[in-house]
Amino acid sequence: MEKLVVGILAHVDAGKTTLSEGILYLTGKIRKLGRVDHKDAYLDTYNLERERGITIFSKQAEFELGNRGITLLDTPGHVDFSAEMERTLQVLDYAILVINGADGVQGHTMTLWRLLARYQIPTFLFINKMDQDGTDKEKLLAELKKRLSDNCVDFTWEKSDLQSQFLEDVSVCDEELLEKYLETEKISTSDIQKVIKERKLFPCFFGSALKMTGVEEFLHGLEKYCETPEYPSEFGAKVFKIARDDQGNRLSYMKITGGTLKVKELLTDTEKADQIRIYSGAKFELAKEAPAGTICAVTGLSQTHPGQGFGIERESEMPVLEPVLNYRILLPEDCDVHQMLKKLKELEEEEPELHIVWNEQLGEIHAMLMGEVQIEILKHLIWERFHVAVEFGTGNIVYKETIAEPVEGVGHFEPLRHYAEVHLLLEPGEPGSGLQFFTACSEDVLDRNWQRLILTHLEEREHPGVLTGSPITDMQITLITGRAHLKHTEGGDFRQATYRAVRQGLKKAKSVLLEPYYEFRLEIPGDMIGRAMTDIQKMNGTFQQPEADEDDMMVLKGSAPVSMMRDYQTQVTSYTKGRGRLFCSLKGYAPCQNQDEIVEKIGYDSERDLDNPTGSVFCAHGAGFVVPWYEVEDYMHLEGIDESELGNTIPDSEESIAGNRNSNNQTDSGYRPPRNAGVGSYEDEEELKAIFERTFGPVKRYKEPQFKRTFSAKSDSGSYYRNSFSAKKKEKEYLLVDGYNIIYAWEDLKELADANLHAAQTKLMDILSNYQGFKKCTLILVFDAYKIEGHAEEVITYHNIHVVYTKEAETADQYIEKTVHKIGRENQVTVATSDGLEQIIIMGQGAHRMSARGLRDEIKATENQIRQQWHEKRQSSKNYLIDNISDEMAQYMKEKRLGKQ
Repeated sequence: MEKLVVGILAHVDAGKTTLSEGILYLTGKIRKLGRVDHKDAYLDTYNLERERGITIFSKQAEFELGNRGITLLDTPGHVDFSAEMERTLQVLDYAILVINGADGVQGHTMTLWRLLARYQIPTFLFINKMDQDGTDKEKLLAELKKRLSDNCVDFTWEKSDLQSQFLEDVSVCDEELLEKYLETEKISTSDIQKVIKERKLFPCFFGSALKMTGVEEFLHGLEKYCETPEYPSEFGAKVFKIARDDQGNRLSYMKITGGTLKVKELLTDTEKADQIRIYSGAKFELAKEAPAGTICAVTGLSQTHPGQGFGIERESEMPVLEPVLNYRILLPEDCDVHQMLKKLKELEEEEPELHIVWNEQLGEIHAMLMGEVQIEILKHLIWERFHVAVEFGTGNIVYKETIAEPVEGVGHFEPLRHYAEVHLLLEPGEPGSGLQFFTACSEDVLDRNWQRLILTHLEEREHPGVLTGSPITDMQITLITGRAHLKHTEGGDFRQATYRAVRQGLKKAKSVLLEPYYEFRLEIPGDMIGRAMTDIQKMNGTFQQPEADEDDMMVLKGSAPVSMMRDYQTQVTSYTKGRGRLFCSLKGYAPCQNQDEIVEKIGYDSERDLDNPTGSVFCAHGAGFVVPWYEVEDYMHLEGIDESELGNTIPDSEESIAGNRNSNNQTDSGYRPPRNAGVGSYEDEEELKAIFERTFGPVKRYKEPQFKRTFSAKSDSGSYYRNSFSAKKKEKEYLLVDGYNIIYAWEDLKELADANLHAAQTKLMDILSNYQGFKKCTLILVFDAYKIEGHAEEVITYHNIHVVYTKEAETADQYIEKTVHKIGRENQVTVATSDGLEQIIIMGQGAHRMSARGLRDEIKATENQIRQQWHEKRQSSKNYLIDNISDEMAQYMKEKRLGKQ
């Protein structure tokens, strides 16, 4: 039987669980409709869920719909449990978004919509509670088109007299579909399935789940317009949830994404699947095997975590939603704190966002939470499972730290009979990019096994900053060089050297404290808009021009620090007498407005943090001695980067950090001028080579086979990677061009860009198309789109070249470095850029570099060569009649010309 995984999502109290009951009842899974208020809903299996009437944990139900086996995943609707919901998204084939028809599109609904777009999940909408007074279908549909997508289409017209209108609405969602409809006036079911699968069309159904109106029509649409995914034959599985059953057995919930999982099959080197359970509600059935498309719970695995991939599945990116409040857990006096810490770590496996932390200095346990409702649930859960009555202290904001300028960090660990030295390049990343780890170190300098170990130590822990001890984020950390001893170096030595290198670099850097920001939408009576704008300004927030809404209401959109807006909903309700509504969703982290005040209040002393030393250990006269961070460069054994060269590589880093404060996106034009265009560029090949060799040693190309480790952005707890070995010859030739860097380095294009950026882009694309036509290499032109909110990576073909517009929060530099990591070992890769730091990193990856001036000279030389070849071809292609006729005819023509005949 074909299998389909469908998730159901909603803002709290939208009727999601009631709709689930209706679906299960109509498909014959249950014989009696349960109700949330009656505390007998099929999927509310946890006692606390039935008591509170909310969904806390995601659950599944199995039922049949036509010729398909459907797994329905019910997710929490309350914002405090949204992290549990987001983990479920990574295994869905389709999603059902339930919207309360009486309230319309709410703040958390917008968050859900953005997450569905991020995970590219095809979505059906069910607008519920249409039986309530005041609901207006046309008005709601207009709101869906305005707030969510213009391609929200009413599918209740499908079998009505307005079918032609329905087909027109569907056709305008896709150009190809529109052309087909205009030619044939018909649209097939498979056509509609395709555009829904591609998220170009969002079917909308209206009804009342409580009164079972519209539910049957919705099920019919779901059955008709869903497309069954095709799975590969190779085994793959994705873990999305960890839980425990009533007997305490650890359950790893996963989706099989390829092949088949069988009982007793090894999933890791030491652990196997003891049982395969197929849950439906509170009950489960044991299965001998689980084919692709199955959602199952596996016992026997003790080290799994949400987001983990098996087989062909890669590790998932970290969730977008994360807690922003830190609470101290208050234990009873007779409670053993260390035993309790161990038990709470079990809960952290099931709820990773809790992030249980032991503060050694204060002897306290801290947890990160989403809000007050989650606190109450957690207290109940701890009492139920461990019989310990805990309380929670006052919540504090979870801060993070980053840096404003690139810096080199050095770590050295050399007590007696130990040795390791590590040099790291710390660079500011784009807001929201997390931590990224790379290596630009030659294997001739440091063996690849040691490099791999250093990268592992970088990702294995959360590195504290030096301002407040908060975790660092939005940084790229690159291994540039290191040294080991043939006899005395052990793995733990590089761990110490790596940690110390990070800390030493942070002490030298200009650190920036980040705090979480809310993105808000405030609906308020028109006569109170002045009060609201004043409040937002006092909160250090920003907002757009107020917009007039219906019923004499004004809408104010913007962003403000979480610390200032935490209790603002109460104030809004008070001064508007219940008429105002505030919708907030986490936007991300931005520089803290009162950094000095917060740093002083927290009172963190990086030099007294003995668990995270900033200095290094050197050896003299048979004994180790500690060198403070500010003297490490005087003792280090490898030469570091010239600080004067490093300081000029990223002149706009502070601007890029500050740019995140602009909630109005007024400065986010969608592109970024190159980091070093035309200024301080390494135009002289010999100069660049000398700098590189002075920093990293002689330039030597990688030998094959070569180990490659590519890291991708993850949250601040680490990153993920994949390993590959290659022994292929470098046969294919690639040229990667940093578009804006070239535009702003070439004077003619720069002048054109100042007047019309699009025209400059097009001209550069034409020039490179001509160049590629002669060189026949694979040419990839990369443009920044990192400041365009919600922009997904876009690749277009322009004549004979590929043009890439990067995704949000990714610069052209990052895309190029990532691509070189991916293809540089197996292919001949050249990168055209005048970014000095980028050139050094590219050379370290085994790729060739070409400056902006070098590319210009190469193109001019190519144009001259093309002209020369064309001229020679033209000369050689002259065709005279006398050269192609017989001798007799030639003699006749000659005599004729001379007048002898």
